[in-house]
Amino acid sequence: MTIDLRSDTITKPTKAMMEAMWEANVGDDVFGDDPTVNALQEKAARMFGMEDALFCPSGTMTNQLAIRVHTQPGSDVICDKYSHIYLYEGGGIMLNSLSSVKLLDGNRGRVTAAQVEESISPENDIHSTCTRLVSLENTMNKGGGAYYDINEIKAIRQLCWDRKIPLHLDGARLFNALVETGETPEQYGQLFDSISICLSKGLGCPVGSLLLGSKQTIANARRFRKVMGGGWRQAGFLAAAGIYALDNHINRLSEDHLRARAIGEIFGKRPEIEEVFPVDTNIVIVRLQGNISEKEYVQKLADKGILAVSFGKNLVRFVTHLDFTDDHLEAMKSKVSGL
Repeated sequence: MTIDLRSDTITKPTKAMMEAMWEANVGDDVFGDDPTVNALQEKAARMFGMEDALFCPSGTMTNQLAIRVHTQPGSDVICDKYSHIYLYEGGGIMLNSLSSVKLLDGNRGRVTAAQVEESISPENDIHSTCTRLVSLENTMNKGGGAYYDINEIKAIRQLCWDRKIPLHLDGARLFNALVETGETPEQYGQLFDSISICLSKGLGCPVGSLLLGSKQTIANARRFRKVMGGGWRQAGFLAAAGIYALDNHINRLSEDHLRARAIGEIFGKRPEIEEVFPVDTNIVIVRLQGNISEKEYVQKLADKGILAVSFGKNLVRFVTHLDFTDDHLEAMKSKVSGL
């Protein structure tokens, strides 16, 4: 048995999701007449209490569209130094939006209102960039699935309102945070000018992310989506998976969190592990003893049938997901004991 914990993106559609995809009524989304895409966008917008939504192939695209819409060439984006939009999107902030970044040193990737305020560029200084966007990530990938206290987000929201700066959320794993806190999508819709949510991670879809925002924000994003080559045709087959996931796969995320904590306990007892990051949601990051190569350790795990990824010097990441069951967890305990 191979246990694949490289990411929650590796899941396969369930039988029921496949049936929903097969039965989808489709059209041409570039013309705006794919009824299932439209239904998904309307459903997501209602869920968050936002005006509109746009279905896209990836979370990188939805994030980059939001940045492109909110910024101008020569402006800057404030984000944590470990943000996905900075580290893992191919330099898109610079390439797509001709903008710079102000990198903050947050707590496991979570920044504070005080940090944001200190980093806002002065408006009338011709030597400086102009701050045009603040971006948060929840949950925080590089922070081991850490999630925000909503009160801190509210403080950042107020600051952004006062300074007339849009606030974006990379919510690729937002639903993982919500099932832990008990907060609602509507609460987040009230706090952000735009939100990106991923359907192909914890929710188990094969492809797709959504950008949510105002009518004008989404209209502008739709234009830039086309420029980026993101206009697609009978995408309703994929949108049907998204509708099914939003209806059926949110509450079950708590199962992934329980199994992730169990993995944390397994590795917390291992002599080669110096530290297990706090396991808040479905991501487990372990720090190896200083003389152990993370790449060699990942290979050692692979030789035992456990797939993980190196995540920085001495760091290894595991991510639980829809296709990782209790049976897999029991098998993993046995495999790790034999390392």
